[in-house]
Amino acid sequence: MSRVDPFAVSLRSPLSTAAGDIDRREGFTVEYDHRGETGLGEATPLPGWTESLDRCDAALERALDAGADDHHTDALLELDASEVPAARHGFATALVDADARADGVALYEWFDGSRSVSSVPVNATVGDADSGTTVERARAAVDRGFDCLKLKVGARPLDADVERVRAVREAVGESVTLRADANGAWDRETAERALEPLESLDVAYVEQPLPADDLTGLAELRGTGVGIAVDESLVDRRMAAVLDAAAADVVVLKPMVLGGPGNAHTLAMRAREEGVEPVVTTTVDAAVARTAAVHVAAGIPNVSACGLATAELLDGDIASDPAPVDDGRAAVPQDPGLGIDPAEVSQ
Repeated sequence: MSRVDPFAVSLRSPLSTAAGDIDRREGFTVEYDHRGETGLGEATPLPGWTESLDRCDAALERALDAGADDHHTDALLELDASEVPAARHGFATALVDADARADGVALYEWFDGSRSVSSVPVNATVGDADSGTTVERARAAVDRGFDCLKLKVGARPLDADVERVRAVREAVGESVTLRADANGAWDRETAERALEPLESLDVAYVEQPLPADDLTGLAELRGTGVGIAVDESLVDRRMAAVLDAAAADVVVLKPMVLGGPGNAHTLAMRAREEGVEPVVTTTVDAAVARTAAVHVAAGIPNVSACGLATAELLDGDIASDPAPVDDGRAAVPQDPGLGIDPAEVSQ
């Protein structure tokens, strides 16, 4: 029997996004019977990135009606990833979870059965704070075993941000990878001025240095010692447009925004074929979607550190975490499918 159930999980502290602050995550768990197994999914819309909660709910109900009696193709046809990506993620995750369970393999093996993966590297997000607080958070993350840190920039003058990054580099040493995320806050002139000092501080890449729609500007920023990553650019544009514009060295892939783990994995491998590195991140999801994202990352050979260490942002969860983070790595569940028993998920 297929079903959709609502849930809500509070955040430990409000999270700033381009669409405003959020203090809790609301969504739906999805169960779908397929090939004699019950697959589990999660649809957790994020304002500014996906459809609304109400549109997600309505789309899921339509899809489950269309998908009755295992007509899963009809259900997927009801869910356009460009219109209702979170709803499609919820159903598609349940479908591939059931498929992998039926095949007796972990979901990442269902994507890529060529190797066994016990864990994937993850970055710590240090966020945006004054220099002293940023340094404290960076040191704490390194002490916990993280060797890749992401700092938010763009909310203050460029010189102040450069000094924050410099303070972190001096505090953590040269062996720790630093990334910067501007969330599209800079104009072309500011972004160009930022690259030289960031290169001198060995920043691996800067994420979304320009607004999402400026693919030409992003392409023109490439070629220095600092990589250019796109994130928000993938919300309204297909991967093909980003690749055709040569706008990125790195693509940041959020399965919830892309319509499901299968879509995210396919796009990751397409990017890799074009010489663009994929990084998988969550949208601060609950345990089911977060675990699906871990499987997507595990299905990418030699994946670099991903933004999957987000469970600690939640004050509670809908299930025990089967992919805990330890020493800078997220464990990859080895049980069939996602590795989560639908009976153990609470709403």
